Amino acid sequence: MVSIPFVRTVRLACSLALLALLGCGERDAASTPDTATKGSGGPQDSAVPAPAAPDDGEWRIPAKDFASTRYSSLNQITAANVARLQPAFTFSTGVLRGHEAAPIVAGKTMYVVTPHPNILYALDLTRNGALKWKYEPGTARAARGVACCDVVNRGAAYADGRVFFNTLDVHTVGVDAESGRELWKVKLGEINQGESITMAPLVVDDKVYVGNSGGEFGVRGWITALDAANGKIVWRAYSTGPDEEVLIGARFKPFYAADRAPNLGVTTWSGDQWRIGGGAVWGWISYDQSTNAIFYGTSNPGSWNPALRPGDNKWASSIFARDADTGEALWAYQWTPHDEHDFDGINENILVELPWGGQSRRLLLRPERNGFLYVMDRATGEVLAADPYGPLNWATGIDLKTGRPILNPEKS
Repeated sequence: MVSIPFVRTVRLACSLALLALLGCGERDAASTPDTATKGSGGPQDSAVPAPAAPDDGEWRIPAKDFASTRYSSLNQITAANVARLQPAFTFSTGVLRGHEAAPIVAGKTMYVVTPHPNILYALDLTRNGALKWKYEPGTARAARGVACCDVVNRGAAYADGRVFFNTLDVHTVGVDAESGRELWKVKLGEINQGESITMAPLVVDDKVYVGNSGGEFGVRGWITALDAANGKIVWRAYSTGPDEEVLIGARFKPFYAADRAPNLGVTTWSGDQWRIGGGAVWGWISYDQSTNAIFYGTSNPGSWNPALRPGDNKWASSIFARDADTGEALWAYQWTPHDEHDFDGINENILVELPWGGQSRRLLLRPERNGFLYVMDRATGEVLAADPYGPLNWATGIDLKTGRPILNPEKS
C-alpha cells in the first residue's frame, strides 16, 4: 500500500494544481528524466521536456519553468492512488472575486496573491500553512473600474529571495520573500487611461518582464523590462506604432516577406488609430536561455468593433521574439490579422526540442485561441504546421507559404 502524504490546498485558489505540486514529497530516482538545459526544450523524443534538474517539488513561477511546460516529474501520485488524497489544511484569502493566480512554492513557503486588492500571503508549509506574513500594496480602489474581465491577478514569481508581482492599478512590486518587507514599488501606467495589469511577471537573471492590460479600453499595449534590483525601467517595447517604438530595427528578421515592410504598426491601421490599438501583453512569457530570447503574445486590437479599424492591425493578436537584454525584436508573426472575433493572442508558448523533417529542431508549440495549434521554428518564426484542435469555422486553414489564415467569407 502506498503511503500518501497530506495534500496542501488553498481555498478559493487552484487546488487541483496543488494536488500535483505538493502532494508528493518523494520520487523514484530510477525514473527521474534525463537532465536538460533550462529553456532548451528537453528531450528530442518526447513532447514533454525534462526539467533542468531532478524535480525538488518547488514551483517558483506560474508556468513552472522558462519553457512554460507546467510539467513536474514528481511521480508519487498516480492514477492508482490519486483517489486517496486527503486535505492537510485550507486557507481562505478573504477575497470573493475570481482567483486565477496559482500558488507558487519556494523552499518550505507557499506564496499566494489575491485578486484586487492584490494581497500577497506567505504560508509556512512546515506548520500546516500557518501565516508567516502578508503584504498589502494599497492597490487603488478605482482600478476596479478598468478591469474588463473581473479584477483578477495571474500570480507572482520568486527569484533570489524575492517575490515579484503586479497590481491592478499598474504597479509592479518587489518584496523580500522571508520577511514580506517591500523592496521597491514602481508605477508603470495610468488607470485613468484604461490601463491595468493582471499578468504574472517573468524574472530572468536581473530583469523582471511585465505587460499591461486594457485592450477593450483604448490602451496601447506594451511589454517592459525592469531592473530586478530597484524596479527601474530598462526598456519598453510597444505592440503598435512606428518601428522605433516597437523596437524593430536591423535585427528584425520575420520569416514571411509581408511582415518585413517598415512601420507596419502604423501602416496597417487607419490614420492614427494605432495609438489606441490594443495589443496588450496580459498573458505568458517564455524564455530560451540558449538564444537569450523571450517569446510572448499580444491581445486583441482596439477598438473592439472591427468595422472601425480596417487593415491587419499589427502587431495585435501576434507573437514577438525579442532579445531579453535589449528588447530588440527578432521576429514577429500575426496569428489573426484584423482580429474580428476577440481571439487575442496571449496563450503560453511551449518551448521544446523535437525531431522534425528528419532533424532535431528547436520548436515553439502554441495552442492559439483562434482554434489552431501552431508548430513554429522558434529561431525564425516559420509556421511548420497549424491544425485545428477543436471545432472552428472562422477559417478553413493556415496557408503555410504566407502564414496567413484562409478566411471563411461567411464569417467575416
